[in-house]
Amino acid sequence: MVAIATIATHDPWEHPVGRVLLVPAMDISVVVASRPNVAPEEELRTAALADRLGYADLWVGEGFVWDAFALATAAGLATERIPITVGPIPVSVRDPASIARGAASTAALVHRPVGVALGTSSIRVVERMHGRSRRRAVTTLAESAQAVRALFGGGQADFDGETVSTHGYRLRLDPPGGTITVAAFGDRAIAVAAEYADRMVLDLVSPELARGYRDKLDAAARAAGRPAPKLAAWIPAAVDPDPASTAQIMQSLAGYLEVAGYGEMFTAAGLGDAVRLAQAGADRDQLLAALPEEAAGRIGLVGDPDTVNKRLGAYADAGLDEVVLVPATDGDPGGERTLTALAKFA
Repeated sequence: MVAIATIATHDPWEHPVGRVLLVPAMDISVVVASRPNVAPEEELRTAALADRLGYADLWVGEGFVWDAFALATAAGLATERIPITVGPIPVSVRDPASIARGAASTAALVHRPVGVALGTSSIRVVERMHGRSRRRAVTTLAESAQAVRALFGGGQADFDGETVSTHGYRLRLDPPGGTITVAAFGDRAIAVAAEYADRMVLDLVSPELARGYRDKLDAAARAAGRPAPKLAAWIPAAVDPDPASTAQIMQSLAGYLEVAGYGEMFTAAGLGDAVRLAQAGADRDQLLAALPEEAAGRIGLVGDPDTVNKRLGAYADAGLDEVVLVPATDGDPGGERTLTALAKFA
């Protein structure tokens, strides 16, 4: 799954045995709004870089800071051609009509396709932040995916599920034209992605873990009688990282140690001691101290160009169809150094 292309002049990404460039046969995209404490100008600068450098898609995350559709509209107006995916959006917080209307609104204003990613999110977001119940989250995910697909098709959605319903509503704007993605880790959510999604997305996975998820998604798609959806993963990235860039990635990793679903992945990546500390209630400083210096490199695309090049190849060999870069911006405003280096693959 690695294409080999000849290059005409010396290049820092040159393969050591000759002047060939290892190019993973997969799409490379960029995400913004994935971290707190990032100024809006920084997010829009990253979006503009992704557009100018030719990246495949711009993902706009939903979290504690931004309303995702508002930022996606601002990013679309600040760029020229890059398609947009909004989310993952917590389906226990936003209903299908609101999700489809938001996507259609952004698409109408930025004049290009807008897709959505749907996910179950976490107790911290759904129950603590929004005060909503996260019970039967996977059922809500499956039913939301079906209802959103009906609305994206331009028809009237008359759907009456166990936890989700919508009746008599159709979009007043043109359909947003983008794809429907499902964020999944557990087997039941993977089955939802296999049956209803165009693409499944993971977060913070090593190549070894990505390979296992590829196998699970393929098996679930066979059981559903569908072609397997594409498989994407959000991966932190920093090429030739400044110390501040590495510190930003480590802060992000520490924040996920206690989130359900992520602990298992961190443990599989050899970070079990930090996971156990998180489960015991350790604070952020203690968790950062427990993470080994190489933790960012175990999970992400972090290091010199040759290291990152090989790591991209490993993700491609693991079966990813798309790597979604979460570029470090501390020490690298807008992620420009990293995005410029990796644009060779976009």
